[in-house]
Amino acid sequence: MKELVVISGKGGTGKTSIVASFSALTGDVVTADCDVDAADLHIIFSPKVVRRESFIGGGLATIIPDMCTGCGECEKVCRFDAISPLRNDHNAGDSSGVLYVVDKFACDGCGVCAYFCPAKAINFEEQENGEWFVSKTRFGPFVHARLHAGAENSGKLVTVVKNEARRIADEDGYGLVLIDGSPGIGCPVISSITGADYVLVVTEPTKSGLHDMERVLELASFFKVRAMVAINKFDINEEMSALIEERAIEAGVEVAGRIHYDSSVVEAQVKKKTVVEHSDGIASQDIKRIWNFIKYRLDKEAK
Repeated sequence: MKELVVISGKGGTGKTSIVASFSALTGDVVTADCDVDAADLHIIFSPKVVRRESFIGGGLATIIPDMCTGCGECEKVCRFDAISPLRNDHNAGDSSGVLYVVDKFACDGCGVCAYFCPAKAINFEEQENGEWFVSKTRFGPFVHARLHAGAENSGKLVTVVKNEARRIADEDGYGLVLIDGSPGIGCPVISSITGADYVLVVTEPTKSGLHDMERVLELASFFKVRAMVAINKFDINEEMSALIEERAIEAGVEVAGRIHYDSSVVEAQVKKKTVVEHSDGIASQDIKRIWNFIKYRLDKEAK
């Protein structure tokens, strides 16, 4: 079983459209949407959910007013500025007239305040931070998730989604786990690429695209995951595309291919289809060539 993660240095480069097309081009795949903060692969897949689970990502601190002594230790140890004092002239347990409160949106759920509270006045209860799903699609099994608005621990939820996709692939004999990763270089991306065989970095021919690609390649190199690069809409700035290819080669990374700008990509999204399902236009042909390039690498590794 091989694992390919498609990522990008920023959002909007087209990685999800590429992942969807890759899923359509291979019949031996478990697909996972690990962009849990802004999942959208399900829009194209129209999945039928067969399993739904709650995601318990961590706890939320709450201060018990009658037990709070107003010592301020919780505020001192909170690294997220989630705890602040509030005047409380009617609190019998607080000789200072100050009560501390927790901003639930700023609380990261680390539990440090509860550990150090001398009065044991802080509850730290587990919270449901989202849901994850196992679904059926026209391309095979699909594992995806939804993180609640403002919820933390997206990296942990990514790990849950990845592990379930791997379990299904292992138990049912699928040869590939294909992952739509998060943009950027944060915790969700690190969780997405950990243990993968390859990452495909999708970029676009702009200065920010070049910069973000280099950051992501550095991340992949740090975690010793082999990388390839694809340039989407390369023809809107061919000079920058050439520079991106040059920088990728200098970093020892293969260029899997280029994708032309093609209005049929948007048309496919509107119709909730993959690019390769919608048409055999120039972008569709480019994606097929890139998939053949990657498949050759994956098959070669398997031998």
